[in-house]
Amino acid sequence: MTVTIHMRKTLILILIVLVSNSIEAQFIKEKAINAQIGYGLSVPNNSVDDVVDDGFFAQGELVLKAASWIEFRPYAGFILTNSNGTDLNDNPTDEKAESKAFLLGGKARIRAPIPWVAPYVEIGIGTSIGKFETLTAFDNIDKSGIIYHIPFSFGLELGKNNNIDIGFTYYFQPSVEQFAGALAAGITFPLNSKK
Repeated sequence: MTVTIHMRKTLILILIVLVSNSIEAQFIKEKAINAQIGYGLSVPNNSVDDVVDDGFFAQGELVLKAASWIEFRPYAGFILTNSNGTDLNDNPTDEKAESKAFLLGGKARIRAPIPWVAPYVEIGIGTSIGKFETLTAFDNIDKSGIIYHIPFSFGLELGKNNNIDIGFTYYFQPSVEQFAGALAAGITFPLNSKK
């Protein structure tokens, strides 16, 4: 009796795997890898002194193209920003918004399927894992750990095959009263294509 139950469970598991692979094969038309690098920044939500702290940003994405106008993009990356003790006018300030975090999540990109110059916008949900410090007249937050973020990006895909990416990407982090982001450039490498 237990052998029969075990065999049924195994057959059901195999059937689920086969069906899910078949559905994924029909749903996803192309796969690619996108690598981005850029000028990172972090900004407090409630600043009196117009503070923007800067640093470095890098990210990799798995591009799952469902149609010419929509892609799903799981991502992993990191951002490192530090305060230099001044505001945007180079006046000294104690306010800051620093992020030293690993970024992980997923987003959807809606794009105009135009060769050479294709505008896009994307939104999703993710998590930031690291250290966050927000110091303003309104907030005094020094937190390490895992927080959620909401990624939002817009930009242009360039080139005949739209494989060059230039855009602004933001990660809204409400629990630490700041957002991080970047002016980033990327390149996309196709993994396969299905006709």
